[in-house]
Amino acid sequence: MTQYQDNLPKSALAAFFDGLEENIIALILGLMTLITFANVVLRYLFNQSLIWGLEVVLILFAWMVLLGISYGFKKTSHLGVDAVINILPTRGQRVLAIISAVVCLIYAALLLKGAWDYWAPFAALQPTEGRWFPTGFTENTRDRAFYVTDQVPMLDMFRWLEGLINYGDSYDKLPRVIPYAILPFSTALILLRVVQATVRIVTGKQNSLIVSHEAEDEVERVAHGEYEE
Repeated sequence: MTQYQDNLPKSALAAFFDGLEENIIALILGLMTLITFANVVLRYLFNQSLIWGLEVVLILFAWMVLLGISYGFKKTSHLGVDAVINILPTRGQRVLAIISAVVCLIYAALLLKGAWDYWAPFAALQPTEGRWFPTGFTENTRDRAFYVTDQVPMLDMFRWLEGLINYGDSYDKLPRVIPYAILPFSTALILLRVVQATVRIVTGKQNSLIVSHEAEDEVERVAHGEYEE
C-alpha cells in the first residue's frame, strides 16, 4: 500500500513549517528532560526541589502529545489495524479510506468545539452554544480568568493579561488560560491536518490515514543487506 511520501519535493514554506513543528516538539521534550533531571539532582544531592517542576513537566507533556497528534496526521504516522482493509479490492480500500477520513473530520470538528468551550471561560471569553455544532455564543458564563496553576510562578512577560482578562488584579501564579491555550490551538491544527490528509486521499496522493507497512519493508531490506556499501 503506497502511502503519502514525506520525501517528495517540498516548497520552502512547507519545509519551514516542517522544521518548526519538529523543533517545537523536540524543544518540549528537551525541557521535560532537563527539568526532571534538575529535580532529581536537587533532591538527591541537595535535599531540595523545584516545587513547580512536576506541574510544568505535566503541562509540557500534554502540549507534546496534542501537537504530536496533528503532526502524526501530517506525516501519516498514526498506527492502525488494516487487516480487513487489505483483503478488499482497491476500490473498496479507497471507499473505506474516504469514509474513515470523513469520520475523523467530524470527530476533529467536535474536538475543536469542545476544546474552545473548555478554554474560553479561562480567557474571559464565551463558549459556543449547541450540543454538537456551534450555533452562537452563550451569555453570562462564569468567568474563570482568575484561576491559576497550583505551583507555576507568574512570568512578567504575561503580566499584560492582568489588565486584559483579570480586571487589573495581579496573578500570584501563572493563570490557567496560558497552559490551557494548547487545547483550541492543537485541535484546530488537528482539524487542519485531517482536512489536508482527506484532500490527499480524494486526489489519490494518499491511500489511508494510518501508517502502512513501509517501516516493515525497510527493516526487511536492511535484513537482506540491500543497504550495505
